[in-house]
Amino acid sequence: MWVFNKIVGEMFDEQVIIVDQKDNEVGVSEKLEAHRKGLLHRAFSILIFNSHNQILLQKRAASKYHSGGLLANACCSHPRPGEFLDDAIHRRLIEEMGFDCSLKPVFTFLYKTKLANDLFEHELDHVFIGTYDGPVAPNPEEVDDYRWVSWEQLANEMEKTPENYAFWFHEIVKAMHERRFMSKKA
Repeated sequence: MWVFNKIVGEMFDEQVIIVDQKDNEVGVSEKLEAHRKGLLHRAFSILIFNSHNQILLQKRAASKYHSGGLLANACCSHPRPGEFLDDAIHRRLIEEMGFDCSLKPVFTFLYKTKLANDLFEHELDHVFIGTYDGPVAPNPEEVDDYRWVSWEQLANEMEKTPENYAFWFHEIVKAMHERRFMSKKA
């Protein structure tokens, strides 16, 4: 119960930036309230590849308030009100995975989905990509496990067990494929 209360307590302190469909800021909301009401808010997702062109996957901590235990990209989160997106992506990559690297924007997409516990994800998600070959030291409050996989292995696993992956990660992989990004070197 302490873990749940700790997470909920932190979420009441954490705010997200509410945006319109063109990413113009229209307000601020407490994070859990934004997810309860399905408010469109700014988010980001980070994809990390190594020099072998393998993608870094994280298994979200089972204690996360949504999508716990699911596989996803290396890092995803929200910038804080008043925080530049470029600062937020590096802050959260360090907080979640214990390292930092150069990141570049690749695309932005909007999605909305209903989650468990009467929550919604409704995000304008800015996707970034980076290359990294050093040690990974995930925060156990954020990540239960991680691994590097080839794009082909990931595609096969997602086809066989789609339920093991976070909703937004399916959307990112689909967009990467549609943009033929994976046929290029990361």
